[in-house]
Amino acid sequence: MSIDNTKKVELPAGVTAKVDGRAFTIKGPQGSATKDFQRIPVDIKVQGKEVQVIPFTKKKKDVISANTVGSIVKNLVHGVTKGFEYKMKVVFAHFPVTVKIKGDTVVIENFVGERSPRLAKIVGDCKLSIDGDDIIIKGVSLEQIGQTSANIELATRIKRKDQRIFLDGIYVYEKKRN
Repeated sequence: MSIDNTKKVELPAGVTAKVDGRAFTIKGPQGSATKDFQRIPVDIKVQGKEVQVIPFTKKKKDVISANTVGSIVKNLVHGVTKGFEYKMKVVFAHFPVTVKIKGDTVVIENFVGERSPRLAKIVGDCKLSIDGDDIIIKGVSLEQIGQTSANIELATRIKRKDQRIFLDGIYVYEKKRN
């Protein structure tokens, strides 16, 4: 009796995928995304309108890795068809914070009255927009959006002060799967 550990993900209409060695590329109406599975012990095959993730062995660790890769592929499919969106709120008590986008960095000025601006890197093809006290991050890769929002949060982290009192910062308040 053989148990099939292959994880299968269906591709909707208008979405194409290809595998180049260990790199998985997917294209859809919202754009394209690439993910490298170099260190994960799985084989990825595209057959027609289906992506198959096959673990190298039947060991539990490899089967779990195949399930993880299957979830990543599902997120990539959702990203190129509908997209993802994170909303962040700029919070300050006394010193008004200004946020600007310059190239591939977010510049946070006058944070807690500091003279030098704080910088956060924008990862990948994320599109940022500023609407008042909100920063809206949109894109096709959930991983890139999450890392960009984490970079912004970490840039506004307050050190050597009580975090219960000094609540200034930029925080994620909504995560949307469009």
